[in-house]
Amino acid sequence: MQMMTRDVLLEMEQEEEDDEDGDIVLENLEETIVSNFGALENQPDFRSPEFAEFNGKPDSLFFNDGQRRIDFVLVYEDESRKETNKKGSNEKQRRRRRAYESNLICDGLQLEATRSVLDDKLVFVKVHAPWEVLCTYAEIMHIKLPLKPNDLKTRSSAFGNFNWFTKVLQVDESIIKPEQEFFTAPFEKNRMNDFYIHDRDTFFNPATRSRIVYFILSRVNYEVKGNVKKFGINRLVNSGIYKAAFPLHDCNFGRPSEDLGCPNERYLLYREWAHPRSIYKKQPLDLIRKYYGEKIGIYFAWLGYYTQMLLLAAVVGVACFLYGLIHQNNCTWSNEICYGIGAEIIMCPQCDRLCPFWRLNTTCASSKISEPSVIIEDPNDAILSLLVTLFLEFWKRRQAELEYEWDTVELQQEEQPRPEYEARCTHVVINEITQEEERIPYTACGKCIRITLCASAVLFWVRVCHKFFNI
Repeated sequence: MQMMTRDVLLEMEQEEEDDEDGDIVLENLEETIVSNFGALENQPDFRSPEFAEFNGKPDSLFFNDGQRRIDFVLVYEDESRKETNKKGSNEKQRRRRRAYESNLICDGLQLEATRSVLDDKLVFVKVHAPWEVLCTYAEIMHIKLPLKPNDLKTRSSAFGNFNWFTKVLQVDESIIKPEQEFFTAPFEKNRMNDFYIHDRDTFFNPATRSRIVYFILSRVNYEVKGNVKKFGINRLVNSGIYKAAFPLHDCNFGRPSEDLGCPNERYLLYREWAHPRSIYKKQPLDLIRKYYGEKIGIYFAWLGYYTQMLLLAAVVGVACFLYGLIHQNNCTWSNEICYGIGAEIIMCPQCDRLCPFWRLNTTCASSKISEPSVIIEDPNDAILSLLVTLFLEFWKRRQAELEYEWDTVELQQEEQPRPEYEARCTHVVINEITQEEERIPYTACGKCIRITLCASAVLFWVRVCHKFFNI
């Protein structure tokens, strides 16, 4: 399927009020098709999503045909059934939404709309990315995908002799299968035969599919006014044109899906990871990474490692406390308060009139209680400082292992900039290190102007403070 490159953009009328913020000004707008407000549906380049009735399958992850997977969902309130106090506001939102959906179809996405069975004002627009679209944007986003299975032997664990003990703490591999490891590389369409493509439906996992679709949704235009172009699903949600935009979970977390095509990974995560009965087990990090992505996976990896180190710190703290209890009778200053000169020292009243004089040995009980904490304070602080240092160093090693296993070493370099920032980057410069073209939001002259203005403001206030306050 070939993607269409022409957009349908609404041209704002002069008398129409623009109530949205954050306009993006572009210097070089590509050729656009401007639709007429009054007869938007009659435009030859305008495309609408397919309408389908609810198929009665609440757990389904596919269109009504059962073949195309739902990668994203857009929710809007039907303007013809919505009440508003502002004249013409509903019609304006409808035009913008339809122009946006038409441009999504022009970019190759497939849409299917279904009206809610609980609230007939809500309409759910299901978005599906075909194979050609996924391949095109995977190359643009430099997404790493499998080349071939990893046949390198893994290093045996140092605790291999204790497998009989640690087996209880491991994830049940009969329920959550170990993920196969692959050699990966950034995807390129002209090298498609080099990649490990056994099944096109599973080559891109659900998290990657949703990531690609969101990348498209964030950059598709829907309105133009002069050289000001408006785009992105975030702005449409913030302005109320869409009520929500989200990817789908694969099933209900409390029970497996009735749909045979559903992988039930969310149910497995709840049963073997989030459920309280699995609190003592290790986390299935590979499945977390597969379902939620690398960023969420690395967060829970850090959280689990941090919790393990806290257990070690808790053991050290309990040991130090027991040491203080055992040696509390050997504390010199506590013995002096209770049995020595404490009975002879008379203390001043704690208030002016009604409080009597009192002897120091009346605080014997409180000194006994606080004695263990005083005894263990110095060694406990030293041990905890050592544990914090060990935690940081060992976490660096663990993080490096995960970066290698998950191929996230160059993740920062592969991440795409935000579309709002991309739109403002209208100036092209040559990077002195990579010798490649880069877009920046302002030139060197503009940067000098900003620095000059900031320095002038600082010097002005320094002068004011020096003159009036003698600072």
